Amino acid sequence: MRHCDVAVIGQGLMGAAALRALLRQNVDAIGFDPLGPGAALGSSHGSCRVFRRFNFENPNYTGLSDDALAGWERLACESGREILIPCPVLEAGPKGSAMVLASRRAAVSRGFDAPLLSGSEVNARFPAFRLPDDWDAVVQDGAAILLAQVALEALRAPAETAGRIVPEAVVALEQHPDHVIVRTAGQSFRADTVILATGPWMTRLLPDLAPLLEVTRQTVGWFRPARPATVRPGAFPLFILARSEDDIVYGFPDFEGRGVKAAPHNHGPAADADAWGPEATDVELGPVSEALAELIPGAAGPIAERDVCLYTNTRPADRRPDAGDEFILDRWPGSRLIVASACSGHGAKFAPAIGDRLARLALEPDYLAQPFFRLSRYSAFPDDGPFQPAE
Repeated sequence: MRHCDVAVIGQGLMGAAALRALLRQNVDAIGFDPLGPGAALGSSHGSCRVFRRFNFENPNYTGLSDDALAGWERLACESGREILIPCPVLEAGPKGSAMVLASRRAAVSRGFDAPLLSGSEVNARFPAFRLPDDWDAVVQDGAAILLAQVALEALRAPAETAGRIVPEAVVALEQHPDHVIVRTAGQSFRADTVILATGPWMTRLLPDLAPLLEVTRQTVGWFRPARPATVRPGAFPLFILARSEDDIVYGFPDFEGRGVKAAPHNHGPAADADAWGPEATDVELGPVSEALAELIPGAAGPIAERDVCLYTNTRPADRRPDAGDEFILDRWPGSRLIVASACSGHGAKFAPAIGDRLARLALEPDYLAQPFFRLSRYSAFPDDGPFQPAE
């Protein structure tokens, strides 16, 4: 039976970043994943994600973003591949928008200038837009288009070259006091520690995690723009528009020649990791079409392509209350398992920083991730002390 110090189950962005961080430290680590980079059923599939320096979801994420940015830049240098395409991000909503104000506070708290703009000022700067004149908006520099497919290939490359990824699904874990047996259909491995980074499949190997997670179906469209020249990089930003708290649409400039990629950010219907349903329908993408026609007429047009992805979302915590949508990066009590989920639809940009934290959880017994990532925020788990905001 093959032995390793750490087994990393799941080789999407988070698992691949963790395995890379471990191998960088010469740890005997092995990754497991039956899917290749960017496979259609993987949570990390697709060409691009939004990288934001300042995050309206939680101001404590800024430090995580800084660490991730350094990680992406290092990966680009080491791999010789472009990972980030610099592009400002526009966040806008009706006057007093909580999303806009939270994003601006996150930037200002770090000493960055983030003037509050009106809708009319945005329209003058970006001709594709037609926001209501009295909307609030902020344009954040330091954002970028994350080339997710390229990033995943680059993250996995050293492990694949070294034969450190087993291309098989893990079907069972047998937990023992000092090790875990990792079983695939045809092989068994003994690991001192196991990192679970399987996205929507997390509960297949750890059913007790199910009460904390919800997997939702998310639809994505590429729209053939009415005015192509206005939606190209340089003339058009990444955007997140909140018509209300329950109606948020995000999107990208047409940097691939496929059209403007846009999607609803609010959670879709519950889904099974192995049963995503049909391709995205016109009804599901209707709110996006309406938002583009109303607010970004230069980007509006027929749907050229469509896709479906999954969000694996955390449920709201009760001991240290949050609204949900935080991550879980923690050791599972009474085991040798480390949980790396859920990223709630906005975690891809943090992958190098999360990978480093997962490696530390595996290697450093006294290390703890930030309090808002710990299981102790739920009353079903032991309390590990008062909340202290992370730097």
